Amino acid sequence: MGALALRLDEFNSERRAIEREVLDQAIARIEGLYGPDRKGLPAALLVESEGWHVGVIGIVASRLVERYGRPAFVIGMDGELGKGSGRSVKGVDLGAAVIAARQSGLLVNGGGHAMAAGLTVTRDHLPELAKFLDDRIAPQLGAAPPVRELGIDAALAPAAATQELVEMIERAGPFGAGNALPRFVLPSVRVSYAQPVGDGHVRCTLVGQERGRIEAIAFRAGQTALGPALLDPAKPVIHVAGTLKIDRYNGRDSVRLQIDDAAAATGSILA
Repeated sequence: MGALALRLDEFNSERRAIEREVLDQAIARIEGLYGPDRKGLPAALLVESEGWHVGVIGIVASRLVERYGRPAFVIGMDGELGKGSGRSVKGVDLGAAVIAARQSGLLVNGGGHAMAAGLTVTRDHLPELAKFLDDRIAPQLGAAPPVRELGIDAALAPAAATQELVEMIERAGPFGAGNALPRFVLPSVRVSYAQPVGDGHVRCTLVGQERGRIEAIAFRAGQTALGPALLDPAKPVIHVAGTLKIDRYNGRDSVRLQIDDAAAATGSILA
């Protein structure tokens, strides 16, 4: 059993690495076109690349929705044919948009429901598809800029983030579409230690009001305002949201918070 668990952990680590690589490339593509201020972003984001693994494009699309606050499609191309996955925001029926694109002859296949959709498209139809989706979805978003939402399942003190809690959560898995990993907010914590690691990530230690503490990491935080906020030498009190994982390293298990966002007194500091 130990060897099997180790192998599964290796597969999971490999999948996360692929996911991070595809997400970083997708973000670079979007912000290369529209800049860090994101002016002129279309109502529906559509990014594609040769060789993107179809096993991670759905979660990457979800990450883009969280980052940009609008529907996103991620398409992995294989020669002249691409398979894509889309995720939506409240108020936008993504499945209906994809079905309409299919009925208009822009897709080989496609369908879905309001919040998620899948499609198959030929390379030569990509520009027309992007315009079709943007034109159809823009009226549903409305004139006001979309508000990025982050769902929270519960509040938690750092001292309560125990290995027993994470193991109990894991037993409710597997997690994915339709069964999201619970997201917790840790209110009023202070970053007692932080340092940049890897390619734009931030590793830190969060300390609660009752002196409980938890190790945490924010992936790709250096590309957003979240990184400087965590690295702020003034160490302000902030609210932090994320998911709990067990970090297994060198035979030692410890609980780690994977940070999705943080906030000061009011509002998000990630956007």
